[in-house]
Amino acid sequence: MKILATKILTESQKKPLIEAGLELIENDFISTQIKPFDLKNTNESLIFTSQNSVECILKHPELETLKAKKIYCVGIKTKNLLTENGFEVIAYTGYAADLAEIITLIYKSESYTFFSGNKRRDTLPDALKEAGVIFNEIEVYETTLTPQKIKGTVDAVLFFSPSGVESYLADNKLKNEICFCIGETTASALENKTKNIVIADQPTIEDVIEVVIEEYK
Repeated sequence: MKILATKILTESQKKPLIEAGLELIENDFISTQIKPFDLKNTNESLIFTSQNSVECILKHPELETLKAKKIYCVGIKTKNLLTENGFEVIAYTGYAADLAEIITLIYKSESYTFFSGNKRRDTLPDALKEAGVIFNEIEVYETTLTPQKIKGTVDAVLFFSPSGVESYLADNKLKNEICFCIGETTASALENKTKNIVIADQPTIEDVIEVVIEEYK
């Protein structure tokens, strides 16, 4: 079975796929680049919906000014990256919609700064606006699509973000491939494109790999 990953995997992520006898092709279908930003107007609590945004603020010279603030984030890996670097995570969820619900129901009285990328979804900011939550947004990185035509056929494609789906579909068509998705948001980007979708139990790369191996056992 030939499988395409729409991002370059680490050696430890590739290993189970290769050991399962699967042929792996991998290409980065998106690239991210840090943007200049300042931290002057940050509110009492901070929101992160990706590891990319955390990695950007970790490089900022005024990073220490953020350490006393309360953190709300999406994704276990985002949470781990924050706690490893001395931040206190008050709440984290698997999806932005769930985080928005927690903030608007339980922590509505706080003010927030949302660190985002240029291709972020509207789910979270729209929910905060609708609930009258005070927040501002600082764009800290830019996602660029890097589409490429895949020669020949593959049996499955692994998708890790809606931007990855958009980039892949710019130069390739889906036929009978199974599309393995990191989460429901990524799967929703494939709406009306295919019904062959398998969503990982948890939104991590490792869980995507696990569900691929289960499927092809």
